[in-house]
Amino acid sequence: MSSLMDAVRAGRIAEVASLLDGMTDAERRACFPELKALRKELRADRWSEQGRQVLPALHLAGAACQTGAAAVANWLAATDFTWAPASPGRLIDTLADRDLAWIADVTHRLAQRPVSARVPFELMTGLVRLSACPVPTTDAYVQGWLMHIGSTWARSGSLVDRLRQEPQLAELVAALFEIDDIGSVFGWVAGEGRNSWPTSLARLTEEGTLDRKSMVDGCVARLLRGGRASDVRVFLQLLQALAPTREEERERVADWTALAADAASPVAAHAQSVLAGLALDGELPPRRLAEMSEAVLFRTEKKLLRTQLVLLGKVLAQDAAGVDELLPCLAQALGHTDSEVQERAVKLVERYAPKIGDPGVQDVLAAGAEQSSPVLRARVAEALGVIHVTAEVYEEALPPAPVPVRLSPAPESVAELAEEVGALLAGSGSDVAAFERTLDGLVRHAHQDPDALREALEPVASRLRWFTADTVYPSDFFGLRHLELILAALLRKTPPEGFHTPLQDPLSVAGCVHSPLGRAFNSRIWEIAHRIHADPPPFLLSTPTWNTGILEPDELVTRLDAYRDLGVRVAPTDFAQALLRVRRQDRAAAEAAAERAAALGTSEGTRLAHWLTADTPALPPVRRRTAGPWVLLAYGELEELQQDFPPDFHPLGRPVSVYSDRWRCYHWDADLRPHWTALLPERRELVAVRLLRDFSSLAVDDTRGAAEILPRLAESDGAAGPALHLGLAYALGARHEEDRLAAVDALLVLAAREQLDAERLGTDLGELVGSGAVKPARLVESVRTAAATGANATIWEMLRHTLPALLGDLTGDRPPTPPRGLGDLVAVAADCAERSGARGEVPHLAQIAERRGSSRLVAQARRLRSTLVAEVAA
Repeated sequence: MSSLMDAVRAGRIAEVASLLDGMTDAERRACFPELKALRKELRADRWSEQGRQVLPALHLAGAACQTGAAAVANWLAATDFTWAPASPGRLIDTLADRDLAWIADVTHRLAQRPVSARVPFELMTGLVRLSACPVPTTDAYVQGWLMHIGSTWARSGSLVDRLRQEPQLAELVAALFEIDDIGSVFGWVAGEGRNSWPTSLARLTEEGTLDRKSMVDGCVARLLRGGRASDVRVFLQLLQALAPTREEERERVADWTALAADAASPVAAHAQSVLAGLALDGELPPRRLAEMSEAVLFRTEKKLLRTQLVLLGKVLAQDAAGVDELLPCLAQALGHTDSEVQERAVKLVERYAPKIGDPGVQDVLAAGAEQSSPVLRARVAEALGVIHVTAEVYEEALPPAPVPVRLSPAPESVAELAEEVGALLAGSGSDVAAFERTLDGLVRHAHQDPDALREALEPVASRLRWFTADTVYPSDFFGLRHLELILAALLRKTPPEGFHTPLQDPLSVAGCVHSPLGRAFNSRIWEIAHRIHADPPPFLLSTPTWNTGILEPDELVTRLDAYRDLGVRVAPTDFAQALLRVRRQDRAAAEAAAERAAALGTSEGTRLAHWLTADTPALPPVRRRTAGPWVLLAYGELEELQQDFPPDFHPLGRPVSVYSDRWRCYHWDADLRPHWTALLPERRELVAVRLLRDFSSLAVDDTRGAAEILPRLAESDGAAGPALHLGLAYALGARHEEDRLAAVDALLVLAAREQLDAERLGTDLGELVGSGAVKPARLVESVRTAAATGANATIWEMLRHTLPALLGDLTGDRPPTPPRGLGDLVAVAADCAERSGARGEVPHLAQIAERRGSSRLVAQARRLRSTLVAEVAA
């Protein structure tokens, strides 16, 4: 072993540097194979104390003992040395005797590495100084420069002083405007005050160190490119610090217009203020102002829209000559969802309509007013002097109710079945129809030709982790791995005795409020796997007819008849699931099927006949429980589900307590929940009450995803009771938009099916907003979305039962501050009332409307009161 290798293995880096200085290039190259072998040896031991000691010396020696620029750059940037590298100073000293062009090549190769390679900036900048090469402007180099020079806590002097000492400042600053996502890093080190980056760069620009035109152009171009808010914020701060002159602003009118139209809100607001200054000083032609106004009024931010309407009013007040060019912009505002925006636009039309010279402008405004409420539409028509046609009697335009889809027959060939199994394994597992169809297909083909089925399924199952094991146990499969349990049984991986023990998987025995649903579902899968392993039936009794989980009674009787003819034993869990799925609400069909079932002469036929003709029991007793912001429901016992059903189904009928233990809940996967709705397709309330805590967390704890099941519950059958409505109320006030949209979908489905109790839902919402569980601002987004579909009467009927509780809290001698968003909620109610022609009284509304002032709440309360007591002007 050479002296160099001895020193490297001992981690004596100073000695390594000394030995390298005395070696020729040939001697260095001769040592590299041993260094390479040592690096490979240390990869498995680099986190040890010895590894951390040896790696810096190896890093230094390996860089010195190679001659190719690419090879040296790869060695220097290797991840092996990230946590224990040689110091940049030692590396620079070791490479200092190389050709300057070679060093420049290594430098630029290092700079082109991704930021994640974490090449030290001190190494790159040291090599730049050593080789006198042009400064690299790559992501890694510029970001490293930002972090290096902006570390004020480790350096003396101001940021401006340090920037002045940078010899290639102009090139590096120019690169800031070109690199994607640099703004988040730039913003993090930018700081605030006089020593911040924006202020310092603006000062250097003022001094002439940086070119002013390049700086202003760079900022504007970077803002036009857009990006995340954190990425553009610092460039907006820099632009504001540069304080463009009026001449510079005039030169970039097209850029300001583009930013006002499409940029993030803070950037758009700045561009809007620049253009507003030009317009008020008469330096922005009406055509340009109209172009900018059309773009801004198309946006959704109410603050930008209101500011733009105020600007149009001021410009027209100064000079009404541009009325024909500017007023058509208001057509967009007349159809905006915010009533205040509409009101401002209508006032502008009323004020300047007499000065319109182009008849085409009147047509544009009249068309825009068609999207407004009837009251505002009539005011626009009167201002324009056109004939206003009285609207016809309002008719609710609800989306059509979803139509159930009949399940397709099971795949006829094992090859097709194997494809569907593969698709289910690769997917989310939430498609109930696909799962039930595939499950029935597996049972049928296991009965007809099990060997062919196994041969077709082996390539699909070979990707599963248990496939190579000799034996797997049923208790190893739970959650969305239920299909895997069926496959394991088909492939003879499960021992027969494994099915003789009771269900012990966490989803069945956790003891949480969801466990009864998980236990009943899993017991069916367990039984099917056992039957497939021992004695596959020709088909399943419980396969639903429709995608909602409903099984037609006549179809179930036909299946029982086939079982009787074939002498097949009826599996108790399969039959229990069939009973829970069979349609009983269609009494005529149920009674006809009951006669056929009774004629079968089997115990199952008799049981089915009794089940079909029995009265559907009412919902169990309900008790309302409140604790802090939460409002939950406790359900009593349902004896029907505890008589003549397998033991694993009995918990479905037991009481539901709001105090159920949740610490050991394993039901995290939302993809399981659609299968629970198909478990009880005519008793959705029993599913909803067990998901109520999850729905409440959407609003109270800001969780995500639980509302995804609500549209499916709305499409199910059975009573839409207090649990479903309370869960829907929580979801309408959810934190995340996708949950609120799912709640709106469910609300519209219930309304289209004439199953929505608007009074109950509105009352629940009033209680939840009052308790603080639901924030009015979130609820506004939901009800506004629902109303936009045409469900104005539905939303009004709901809100007229929500508002009394909220307005009543604001009455009295010393009323509290109204919750944020309440004024907007009243505005939505007023809009729905106007569009649907609602009349009547809302408790406490008059007291709010009679208050002094012009706050959003008071103004909208007055609007709502006038709508409810007066006829719409013809």
